Amino acid sequence: MPVTRRGLLIGALAGGGLAVGYLLRPRRFPLPLEPGRDEWAFGAWIKIDREGVVTVAVPQVEMGQGVTTLLPQVVAHELGADWRQVAVEPAPVSPIYANLPLAARWAPLWMPFLPGLAESDSSVLARRWAQDNRFNVTAEGTALAAYEPALRTAAAAARSLLVQAAAARWDVAEEECRVSAGLVRHGARTLGFGALAADAAELSPPAAPPLRVDAAAEKPGPVLPGRPLRYPRLDLPAKVDGSWVFAADVRLPNMVFAAIRHAPIGDAAFAGWRDHAGAAKLPGVVRLVEQEGWVAAVAADWWTAERALDRAGPKFRVSHAADSQRILEAIDHAMAYGDAQRLVAEGDQDLVTGGLPVQYRYDVAPALHATLETASATARLADGRLELWAATQAPEATRRAAARALGLSPADVVLYPLSIGGSFDRRLSSEEAAQAAVLAKEIGRPVQLVWSRRQEHVAGLPRAPVAAVMGATPDVAGGIAGWRARIVAPAAFREFGERLIGGKTAAEAAAAVAGEHDPVAVDGARPPYAVQGLAIDHIPVATGLPSGRMRGQAHGYTAFFTECFVDEMAHRAGREPLSYRMAMMGHDPRLADCLQRAAALAQWGGGGDNSGQGIAAHTMGAGRIAVVASARRDDEAGFRVDTLSAVVDIGRIVNLDIARQQIEGGLIFGLGLALGCAVGFEGGWPTVDRIGQLSLPGLGECPEIAVDFIDSADDPVDPGELGVAAVAPAIANALFSATGVRYRRLPLSAEDF
Repeated sequence: MPVTRRGLLIGALAGGGLAVGYLLRPRRFPLPLEPGRDEWAFGAWIKIDREGVVTVAVPQVEMGQGVTTLLPQVVAHELGADWRQVAVEPAPVSPIYANLPLAARWAPLWMPFLPGLAESDSSVLARRWAQDNRFNVTAEGTALAAYEPALRTAAAAARSLLVQAAAARWDVAEEECRVSAGLVRHGARTLGFGALAADAAELSPPAAPPLRVDAAAEKPGPVLPGRPLRYPRLDLPAKVDGSWVFAADVRLPNMVFAAIRHAPIGDAAFAGWRDHAGAAKLPGVVRLVEQEGWVAAVAADWWTAERALDRAGPKFRVSHAADSQRILEAIDHAMAYGDAQRLVAEGDQDLVTGGLPVQYRYDVAPALHATLETASATARLADGRLELWAATQAPEATRRAAARALGLSPADVVLYPLSIGGSFDRRLSSEEAAQAAVLAKEIGRPVQLVWSRRQEHVAGLPRAPVAAVMGATPDVAGGIAGWRARIVAPAAFREFGERLIGGKTAAEAAAAVAGEHDPVAVDGARPPYAVQGLAIDHIPVATGLPSGRMRGQAHGYTAFFTECFVDEMAHRAGREPLSYRMAMMGHDPRLADCLQRAAALAQWGGGGDNSGQGIAAHTMGAGRIAVVASARRDDEAGFRVDTLSAVVDIGRIVNLDIARQQIEGGLIFGLGLALGCAVGFEGGWPTVDRIGQLSLPGLGECPEIAVDFIDSADDPVDPGELGVAAVAPAIANALFSATGVRYRRLPLSAEDF
């Protein structure tokens, strides 16, 4: 629930300090962990059983990013556990696990009138709102920032209790004991965690448990073939043997299966069936269900339900349907006549005023997430209590959406969170959970709903279409004196907030924010270069196409604008692209270091004509990346990217193998966005039905990738989205080097949307 101006004012007027008292009032929450037999809980994060197995509660959903290894690793290091005896358990939704840094970042969504009061990680307002709303959201790589301090403290407290228990048995001083490899040690004597857990759980933890001097960290270095990992991923064995449970794997007694058809995008509603009777007679069909914006068939198996919908032929009436031509016209009109808000104005504004001498336009098409796993949810309703099995990045929002759909209290909804087979922020929306709940109520049996790939494309909320005109005033040496970015984009972040927090439908949310300015829509547009005058404008546009968040967020297109533009300026000045960038980067030695090392890693040849090499750099928060791509034309594929070389500065690296996986995965994801993933719309329907139509790179088309990391003791930065941002401009610049043609659209092969 958003904090409202009226509510805050009432609190202030009712007695001066009432609102402050509400915020500062001490809070107690029930222990969310339930110890099993021969198992003891050590606070809200850790359980230890009689065999010495340490189970760590992880309040973030595993979706391939390795969080079910990363957070337990923090505990294992601080506790002194044996990694072979560490297990993981999904944490239940609880105020204790609220993601405070993300709540602070998203303060403009839940406190839009005065977000600055809550945008600090230490904000009492953010803490109160996050706890009240059980804000356990997984997004923006905040796992370490949100939970590492609490996990370290919990592990240090548990370690202290285990030491107390061992010292009491041996009748020695606690200071003489050490903990490592799952054992408490005193000289030659040892006791395992399992032998001490029962006694330790009866003791009182210290008020300020002593932390180890060094936090969990691994030094970057070369990957030696065959070298065992210190912390191999906990999720991989089950994923390899198929025992890991995803949303579509759930099976319940007496369960039936549902397929779905969504209305086209626009003002649409169900208008009848072509052959309802014929579909209902198919063997195994239970029922056809009609809702205003969707219909479903329920059957003994999913394929029968899908065939029933094909046979029934649902019809929808639609007006103001999403259409690619109208989207382009809306963007062009906004660029020419829209209400621009200057979000950044620095230095000499005379250098960025009026018609600048150099201007280039760049366009980005709507893009689909192309997740491996399509949307799926299972619901069971009995005695006024709804149980949900769903894969979601926002569990409490999912519970509330399902409760609204059935007219229940959220307290009557139990959610069993499941891992996600790739999300890329797609599962921040979980419409399928509410739909499954409605079907369970209609049918009176447990129902599992699975969207087809086609339905994922219809209702999956693509990344918004965006355009930018980048302008510059060159100095006498061909450098950039004035820099102006005019970016036309829907208010996608505010739209997302209306859905997640306001509970609106996709169409309602898009209408609610139409014409609003959204600073987050231009995140990453500030160039990493020193210029004399800088201006960044946002021009809102209503395209008629609801949009969603995607891996890389706005950085996925603002980096494309910035790094393609600076490359064009370098070529226009007859300057070598790397040295051109370095000349403007004296204020950011970390990024300069990444650029120089990436050039060395890739054996940069200057990016001259026909070399096929292109370079790009970008910053995301405290993270830095530089990428060199080698690309060429290909008769079969159109383009071929042969190599990607990246150097990354993400501060302290907790798990080097996972960091490398995330950067490599981000580069490949960005490659997919550079070469494919685009979707057009006609009459409200997407023009692509299958994942094979998205021009995604296959295994044989993936380039050779080399990644190096900067050794740093700075706070850790999430690597998951950093690789996405810089790869598209590096490839575009490489293709210019190879062909002499500038590519100013994403995907790079697109002539239109």
